[in-house]
Amino acid sequence: MESENAFKECYLENDQTTLYHAAKGLTTLQALYGTIPQICGKGECARHVANMMIRMKRELGGSNNQITPVFDTLLLLDRNVDLLTPLATQLTYEGLIDEVYGIQNSNVKLPPEKFAPKKQGESGKDLPTEPKKLLLNSAEELYAEIRDKNFNAVGTVLSKKAKIISAAFEAFFDNLTVEQEFMSGFDTDKVNPYVEDCIAKKDPLIKILRLVCLQSVCNTGLKQKVLDFYKKEILQTYGYEHILTLHNLEKAGLLKAQSGSRNNYPTIRKTLRLWMDDVNEQNPNDISYVYSGYAPLSVRLAQVLVRPGWRSIEEVLKLLPGPQFEERQSLPAGLMKKRQQGENKVMLIFFLGGVTFAEIAALRFLSQLEDGGTEYIIATTKLINGTTWIKSLMEKLEPPPF
Repeated sequence: MESENAFKECYLENDQTTLYHAAKGLTTLQALYGTIPQICGKGECARHVANMMIRMKRELGGSNNQITPVFDTLLLLDRNVDLLTPLATQLTYEGLIDEVYGIQNSNVKLPPEKFAPKKQGESGKDLPTEPKKLLLNSAEELYAEIRDKNFNAVGTVLSKKAKIISAAFEAFFDNLTVEQEFMSGFDTDKVNPYVEDCIAKKDPLIKILRLVCLQSVCNTGLKQKVLDFYKKEILQTYGYEHILTLHNLEKAGLLKAQSGSRNNYPTIRKTLRLWMDDVNEQNPNDISYVYSGYAPLSVRLAQVLVRPGWRSIEEVLKLLPGPQFEERQSLPAGLMKKRQQGENKVMLIFFLGGVTFAEIAALRFLSQLEDGGTEYIIATTKLINGTTWIKSLMEKLEPPPF
């Protein structure tokens, strides 16, 4: 939907305009592709969208259209059910391009110096000065082949061409190690020395915020003294105008003090198998390859919903924010799809508040599994990564004009 402030509007400003547009869009989709028999969801926003869809259908006279449904299930997922995934660095080829250069509407702008002629003795006058804009989609065979691969598996396909990104990859290797420690539950309850060093070196603020928020989410909130230490360091190093940004991150649940003495993340991590030690990046057998060990929680929820169903994880679902629900929409007799042998079910997943390229890669991987039996179609308010997401929550304080 290219609605970049959807998350901020829903969770900080309590503005549900985007949710109305999502419900309206889904209602139009059903008018074109048939009533979706099953609607499942998790989260406050998901519940609102489902309620609005049902109400809109009623307002249309409750008339059932006579189109055989294309989709079997609609899964509505709130972004705040899984705050962890966008904060981690995406490790698929396409995800990394998005992390390093940013992909906007399937286009990426690359720095001009990467396209300078390499011949000796050439003068500087021919050097390109404008960023080079490239369209990224599967029409390009090579790109289609590598876009969803883990970066470490791409090397075999195009080792020479991947040099640019591997250089950027070297620079954030330490960063990655810390992320992986947090996600596997290692030392999440104390001040992290690497984060402390990064603040002292005045690394980009967004990098710091991503790491601190990741630590907070992986610890179900930070101990008060750890949180206070980080806040003090950030404000003293980057300026007190960022106090509003910190307030926004707290309000959104990304950065918070631990309430009660329980850290629920280990339970969620173990039950949903969010961390896999023996991940195979070259020939993956599990979705965790997209983050080299961490399986996106949102995609794991979709995977469990298909088989064996959410009843098997009821206890964990209670630990995640917002209500869970299932609605059935009745179809006129004769419109129920008769499934042919070997024909896949089709699930439409709507991420309310944004989705990352790595999550999309994980869903594509599930679609391609031999015994998967489900094809996933993905809809969202906006394609995001940790940087664009945190940026949308930052508050710009301008000095007074006098």
